[in-house]
Amino acid sequence: MKNIYLILAWLGFIAPNILVAIESVETGNVLLYTHLLKTLEDMFANRIASIFMIDLLWAVMVFFFWTYNDSKNKQVKKVGLVWLLTMAFGLAGGFPLYLYFREKARVSA
Repeated sequence: MKNIYLILAWLGFIAPNILVAIESVETGNVLLYTHLLKTLEDMFANRIASIFMIDLLWAVMVFFFWTYNDSKNKQVKKVGLVWLLTMAFGLAGGFPLYLYFREKARVSA
């Protein structure tokens, strides 16, 4: 399972960020952080986009709380790196990366 989680993490970081890279090149809004107000405005541009963003932001917040507690219980290392990569590149890669580190800690224990 460890290798599957690692593959899923790579795919989760690459797939959505292809569109981020295209947006960065077209608008100059590098990783959607250079023009933060424009990014926020576009994230909540309409009701449907707002629904998805609120859902995603809530899931990320729950993920951070869960990984904080779980990493202490399971002796998972590098949770800070997972959080940083999740904030920079998204939950689609961060979640399976955490599962990879969790499985790695389980196997080595």
